[in-house]
Amino acid sequence: MLSNKHKMAKRLEGTDKNVWVEFSQMTLEHKALNLGQGFPDFFPPDHVRRALVETANSTNQMLYQYTRSYGHPRLVKALSDTFSPMYDRQINQNTEAVVTIGAYGALFGAVQGLVNPEDEVIIIEPYFDCYEPMVKVAGGTPVFIPLRSTKNSSPLSSADWKLDPVELESKFNEKTKAIFLNNPNNPVGKVYSMEELNMVADLCKKYDVLVFADEVYEWLIYHPNQHIKIATLPDMWERTLTIGSAGKTFSVTGWKLGWALGPENLIHALQCVHQNCAYTCPTPTQEAVARAFEYELSLMGKPECYYNSLPAQLNPKRDRTAKFISEVGMVPIIPEGGYFMVADFSQIDVDLGSEDDESKDYRFVKWLMREKKLAGIPTSAFYSQQNKHLAENLIRFCFSKEDSTLEKAEEIIKKWKESPN
Repeated sequence: MLSNKHKMAKRLEGTDKNVWVEFSQMTLEHKALNLGQGFPDFFPPDHVRRALVETANSTNQMLYQYTRSYGHPRLVKALSDTFSPMYDRQINQNTEAVVTIGAYGALFGAVQGLVNPEDEVIIIEPYFDCYEPMVKVAGGTPVFIPLRSTKNSSPLSSADWKLDPVELESKFNEKTKAIFLNNPNNPVGKVYSMEELNMVADLCKKYDVLVFADEVYEWLIYHPNQHIKIATLPDMWERTLTIGSAGKTFSVTGWKLGWALGPENLIHALQCVHQNCAYTCPTPTQEAVARAFEYELSLMGKPECYYNSLPAQLNPKRDRTAKFISEVGMVPIIPEGGYFMVADFSQIDVDLGSEDDESKDYRFVKWLMREKKLAGIPTSAFYSQQNKHLAENLIRFCFSKEDSTLEKAEEIIKKWKESPN
């Protein structure tokens, strides 16, 4: 028998559970329509698919071998060409960018490279569920602050979810190393205003705190909202790592390619983790994403640019989803960005059982899959243990789906309405 020194490290405790693993398996078992996980079920743009085909058929032998560890040269150049104008500065493609295995890889590298034991990291709730375990694995201490709903009557919007300025500053102190800022927010779809971003930025400068800016949904913004990069605010480039995702940008989540942009000293820490973990990312997908960025650069600002056409395509899907879930008594929170919709199901009267070890939203999602064959995600999965009660009546749906998928969901809702129990 192995001794205690071979058991799981103390800081790994509680990081083994994963909502995606659990509910993906349950969705399959119940043969439920999947509006839970965040991925499109439609094809990416033709030029993105064509870029991968052309790469696979290339006569350039080097595209079949390892590429530069910190990012394929063509891709980091495309990232610099795309994002430099947004920051109003020339991003050095070699020292101020790194390409990773998905945005997950960028987030992990940022936390592992910059967070030390006993450092505190502020996490705004609801949050993408990997933030908390990543901080714990690095030996840091997560400090939570919830966005609080400021409105309780329909119509509800993600803009109603706000940070309390006094409460927020109370989370900062001399031990605070960084804050996660997910903009637009997953799952609620909040797009932070300039006023809110300035509030966060001012505190970060006052307490000398870094920002891990998770902006994977930066292009999925619904009119008239606008996405503002916190790194573009005065004196914020120097303390911000901005994370992006090819999967979310081009609807190719299976390609698992992400990146981080930021000042050389912060990027260097992430590079050190990356080179000793993944070392490099697949060359063909990096080449294909580079070509996709180059193509979109030629269309920048035009309606047919995917950065514009994708939210235009998703906007009616968002409104359609809000309409049909309302028909059974759920109250949708209309997102300003992203492709998720959180809904309040507290007015629905069903027997969910009384398991002591599970919150109400978990039991509701399981009931919904079992009885109605419709899958969502319990929103308390995006909260810390002490604040899960704030989401006990909330469920998350993904509306980035084919119209035929949403039509099936409408049929489920129609039958549910006709036979509630």
